[in-house]
Amino acid sequence: MKRVSLELYSVRNEMRKDPEGTLAAIRAMGYDDVELLWSFGNFGRTNEQVKATLRNTGLKASSAHITPQLLTTDWQKSVDAAAYLEQEYLIVPSLTAEADKSLDEWKRWADIFNEAGAVARKGGIWLGFHNEPNHQKPIGGVVPLDLFIERTDPAAVRLQLDAGNMRMGGGDPMQYLQRHHDRFWSFHVKDVVADNSKDTDLGTGTVDFRALFASLRDADQKLFVVEQEGSPAPLESAKRNLQFMRALRV
Repeated sequence: MKRVSLELYSVRNEMRKDPEGTLAAIRAMGYDDVELLWSFGNFGRTNEQVKATLRNTGLKASSAHITPQLLTTDWQKSVDAAAYLEQEYLIVPSLTAEADKSLDEWKRWADIFNEAGAVARKGGIWLGFHNEPNHQKPIGGVVPLDLFIERTDPAAVRLQLDAGNMRMGGGDPMQYLQRHHDRFWSFHVKDVVADNSKDTDLGTGTVDFRALFASLRDADQKLFVVEQEGSPAPLESAKRNLQFMRALRV
C-alpha cells in the first residue's frame, strides 16, 4: 500500500479557517497526498493558489471530489484544470436529488459519465464515482449502484469504494470488491460504529480493512483516501488514522 491520501472533508472546518496552515499540518503528519474538494470551491482558493500551496507544502492532490453538474457544464475546462493541478482523478461523490427516486435518472447519469469519462481520458484524467449510503437503497427492486456499475464503461469510468458508506447503507464492501474488483481504483477508508450510524477512528469500528485490502491483487496501484467526517478533533484523528494505515502492511 503505497498511496495514502487524506480527504479534506475530514478537516473541512480547519480548511475554511486556514487552508495553508492546515495543509502544512497534514504534510507534517506524514501524508503526502490529499483529496481536494472542488465541490467546496477549494475553500475559496484559485487553482493557482492551490497549486502553489501544494508545491510549498510538498503535497500532491491525486484526486478531487466534484459536483455532477460539472460533467455537463464546460467539462473540458474541468479536465484542463485537473491536468494543471497534476491530478489523476475527478470523482463525483453523489448525484442530484432526482436520482434518489428514479432508475431512469441513474441510467441518464451513467450515460453522461461514459461520455464525460471518454473526454477526460483524452486529457489524461480519470472520471470516477463514489458511493453514498443511499446508493444501496433499492428503487423498484433494483439497487441503483448496481445499475450504475453495469451501465458504465470501465474504459471511461472508475469507481471509488467508500467502505464505511457501504456499511451504513446496508451493503457489504467485500462482496462488491469481489464482484467488481477491476472497477475499484480508489477507496475511501472510513470505519463505522457497530450500529452503522456514524464513522469513527480507523481500527475502532467494524470494517475489516486488513481483509478488505489484502484481497486486492494490485494494492500498490490503488489510491487509499482516509476519511472521517465526524471527529471532534479532526487533525488528531487524521494523524491516528495515518498511523493505522501504516500499521496495516498489506
